[in-house]
Amino acid sequence: MRVPSLHWSMWRRLGGLVVLAIALSHAPLGAHDLWIEPTTFAPELGQVIGVRLRVGQNLLGDPLPRAPALIKQFIVEDATGRTPVSGRDGADPAGFVRVTMPGLLVIGYHSHPSAAELPAATFNQYLQEEGLEAIAALRAQRNATSATAHELFARCAKSLVLSGAPSPAQGDRHLGCTLELVAEGNPYALSAGAELPVRLTYEQRPLAGALVVAMNRLYPSEKQAARTDHDGRVRFRVRPGGMWLIKAVHMVPAPTGTKAEWASFWASLTWARRTTHGQGS
Repeated sequence: MRVPSLHWSMWRRLGGLVVLAIALSHAPLGAHDLWIEPTTFAPELGQVIGVRLRVGQNLLGDPLPRAPALIKQFIVEDATGRTPVSGRDGADPAGFVRVTMPGLLVIGYHSHPSAAELPAATFNQYLQEEGLEAIAALRAQRNATSATAHELFARCAKSLVLSGAPSPAQGDRHLGCTLELVAEGNPYALSAGAELPVRLTYEQRPLAGALVVAMNRLYPSEKQAARTDHDGRVRFRVRPGGMWLIKAVHMVPAPTGTKAEWASFWASLTWARRTTHGQGS
């Protein structure tokens, strides 16, 4: 499998920067998902939404407070344009958004790279679980399967929030993250049991052959997984109720001079479907 090239310019920003290391109680942060979980997915006009960042697995997560050194981009985009998500340093929620017009809001968080060191067994399991067989093969070629792994990881978390009635004409937007999931339909406007097309891009181009996973908090045992086609697309059948998370991970060899062997990019997309309009998750 071909490993796409990396725009090394983004890593130059690491020079002289103290990279934050955030540890969880049972496993390295680099092997956990990050997603946005707003205080409501169905705000009223004029309401302020708390934008909570969560880190964990299987939609069970711990708060990630606002850390300015980690934030590359933290924004909300509606029909009128894009604005920064404001917040207080060290606080949870990490930001706040006021709804100024009805419609679909796209909230996005894009992080700077952070460093992680993982034991060989943990890293190998992580590669298997995230469908990163190409990296496992490269480690084998380098005779590094039993070696400790040093990784730089960056996040792109997005959330779709709806104020008012859903419209098929309103949809997700590409925010420019290195790895990004984009819903190619409005999940709030889908009929029950319909499929949602999703596209995965890497460096603004479709990423083929990547594992994408969809899960719902109400049905944790019913995970759906699919590989992207040559256009970077997958389709998931989604039903109303509960918060949905779609996620993907992509990894490439790290640039020289970063004291890491691998660079990973994590993308997530959340929303909460409703059985009837006005019922949030």
